[in-house]
This record gives sequence, structure tokens and C-alpha cells, in this order.
Amino acid sequence: MNVDLHCHSTASDGALAPAVVVARAHERGVRMLALTDHDTLEGLDEARVAATALDMQLINGVELSCTWGGATIHVLGYGFAATSPALLQAIAELRDGRWLRAEEIDKRLEAKGMPGALEGARAIQQELGDSGNAPARPHFAEFLVRAGHVRDRAEAFRKWLGSGKLGDVKQHWPTLEQAVGTLREAGAWVSLAHAWQYDFTRSKRRKLIAAFIQAGGHALEVVNGMQPAEQVGSLAILAREFGLLASVGSDFHAPGDWSELGMYRPLPDDLPPLWLRFDHVQQSAAL
Repeated sequence: MNVDLHCHSTASDGALAPAVVVARAHERGVRMLALTDHDTLEGLDEARVAATALDMQLINGVELSCTWGGATIHVLGYGFAATSPALLQAIAELRDGRWLRAEEIDKRLEAKGMPGALEGARAIQQELGDSGNAPARPHFAEFLVRAGHVRDRAEAFRKWLGSGKLGDVKQHWPTLEQAVGTLREAGAWVSLAHAWQYDFTRSKRRKLIAAFIQAGGHALEVVNGMQPAEQVGSLAILAREFGLLASVGSDFHAPGDWSELGMYRPLPDDLPPLWLRFDHVQQSAAL
């Protein structure tokens, strides 16, 4: 695989620094990479320097959190102007929202007899590489493991941090329409991330895609890492039905995790790839 449009670094909830992510992707044969950290552009400059040295094409990327239908939804933006005032304002508000969320998670865990979660999660985050962003749920999960409250990260998410659980705090996110609109204003191509991961009925998933298109979205992430092949097939059907471009990515967070850079199931041949729209995009950190 020579394209990966979804991965994370220590700028958000990944385990490797941006430059290390780029180098690892290059080693694995990736030649077009989008670093899509959650609600931040912090890692793009470092990633771009590393990509330039390796003669890789780095696409400006970000994964924005938003809400729709009572759930947290993620949208991926590509090829945007990194100095867009609307995007920078939205990122600043999301950064503040993430700190408020982290503080709320800390309070909720303390109320359940698990004190010191924010301090512990922040320390784990700094072990990986300091970031000005708030610790994310994977950092809280690791804290719960180290503090002996759960056996592993999977249990941390299953009991405390996963969708619909105590740590699923979402009141600080913009709406789907606002997030897509912000990305469009910055000149981005916008893809709906991992649509099968949301705990939706088939009907509600279709309504989400329709709302995403109405908001101005362009593409559907048909392939997310090594998700089951039947999910790829179902998302491919939806992409065809709604006339959407298709995006792919590993959703890499850490070595040895569920995904790896450049590794994902094949995209059906008949779907129009989003990344072909990037062929003539000339980007720099100054855009």
C-alpha cells in the first residue's frame, strides 16, 4: 500500500512522535500520508519536515470531533489551508473543550473511587512526548491499568471510557454541520471517519451519511485498518449509493496495536479514490 490517510501521533492520542510516524510509514512503503491527529494541527510542521527529507507527499490532515444524533462523530479533513482563521478558531475551541472533557472525566472517575486520573493520564501523555493538548481517553485507560483499577485497556474502555460509558463526555463538541462547514471554509476535502464504529442501526447510519452530505461532506472512509471485510463491503455499497468518494487509512495509533501504518483491507476497484484529488495539491506549512 502506498497511501495512508488516517493515522495519529503524540500530538493527540498516538504513541509515536510525528516525525517517527512519518519515518515508520516510509519504511512500510507509504508514499502519500495524511497525519490526522484529533482536534489539533500541532504535529503537521514536524511531520512535513520529516516527509520532505524522505521525498514523501504529506497531506495536511486532521480528525475533528463533533456531535450528531446524540453521538460523538469524527470527520477527517484533508488538503486544507493550515492558516484558515475559521479552522484555527475551531481548533482552539476544541482544545479548550478537550481540557474541559479531561477535567470532567477526572471528576467522574474520582466519584467512583479512582482519584488522580487527570494527573496520572497527563504523566503518561508526557512520557510519550509532551503536548499542549489534554490527555485523551487512551491515556486515561493506561492510568486505570497502572493504578490497578482494570486488567487492561480493553477493560478500561468496556467499563469506564467507551461509548455511552462514564468517560464518554461529549458536550464540548461542535455539531456535524459546524465541523464540516469549518473544514470546507478552510478548503478541505472532508471524509466521514469509520462510519461502522458508531453504534447505530442501519437506518440511523444512512441518516448520518445523508446529513454529512447535506453539510458538505465529500467522502466516506470505506476502509479503516483491518476492519472485517463485510463492513468494507457494506460501506462500499453506501458509498456507491450516495455517490461519495472513498478514503482509506490504517487509523494507526501505536506499534503492536490493532492497526499498522499502510495496512488496511483493499478498496473495491469501482470506487473513486479521494486521494486522486490530491495529485495536484501543492501544500506547505505556510498554506
